[in-house]
Amino acid sequence: MSRSAASKGDAAREHRAESSFIAMPGDANTIGSVFGGRILQLMDMVATIAARRHTGTRVATVAVHQVRFLKPITVGQVMVVKASVNRVFGSSMEVGVKVWAEDTYAGTVYHACSGYFVFVALGEDGRPQRVGDVALETEDDRRRWQEAGDRRKSAPGGED
Repeated sequence: MSRSAASKGDAAREHRAESSFIAMPGDANTIGSVFGGRILQLMDMVATIAARRHTGTRVATVAVHQVRFLKPITVGQVMVVKASVNRVFGSSMEVGVKVWAEDTYAGTVYHACSGYFVFVALGEDGRPQRVGDVALETEDDRRRWQEAGDRRKSAPGGED
């Protein structure tokens, strides 16, 4: 049994993840902007870490929603990817992800991309496993939890 399945829910701060990466020439297209697919790969990896921290189990990505590329990230910038489990729906959960671009030479930081990843928690048998919801400690936690429910209701297929 996962630690979350055994408890009423882990505190929001316990299921966050953050990683930084330097945008390298191999990550970029011919105009020097990082490929969207590379950004999605990094988002998925960091979101997976957040989901695993929450569930204590293996997880699998089942959907990606509302990805918005707001500003390009260029070679040499630092990509900071932050992820947090917003809400659990039985065995699935929504993880919100934001990508920040940092120009360490100019000392500037901007929000470059956002999206929502849906994961399913997997038991040892590889089948979906129910896990506990997040424990809401702050107004921001409560807002994210509510908005995750609203997105789920409006998504194709709706609820479990």
